[in-house]
Amino acid sequence: MRIWQIILLLGYSIGIAGGQLLFKQAAVTLRSGGDAPTPFIWSAITNVPLVCAVLLYAALTGLWVYILSITDLSKAYPFHALTLVLTPMLAARLFNEKLNGSFYIGLAAILVGIFFIAWGADS
Repeated sequence: MRIWQIILLLGYSIGIAGGQLLFKQAAVTLRSGGDAPTPFIWSAITNVPLVCAVLLYAALTGLWVYILSITDLSKAYPFHALTLVLTPMLAARLFNEKLNGSFYIGLAAILVGIFFIAWGADS
């Protein structure tokens, strides 16, 4: 796998993690709406983090299709696992979510696996 493919895959994974954080922020915003007279659907449609998350995911879908046009799915898809690392770590930082020791053990296993896939590939 070439370095520019890895850079695209890293950017994709970071983008997906960012989208998940936007979805969480949208959920927090919608939940804090309380008994507002505005219907939930309208609140969701006008929720800026939600709209940004959907637009980001649309753009990332295009990037993913491009990545798959230049990279084998079997080599690209494991990079998606980086979102399993990035999203909880950023959620802990931004939303004060708690992570335990088993998370960090799993994180290490995921990173080692991605390393072997990225640098062990023959292309």
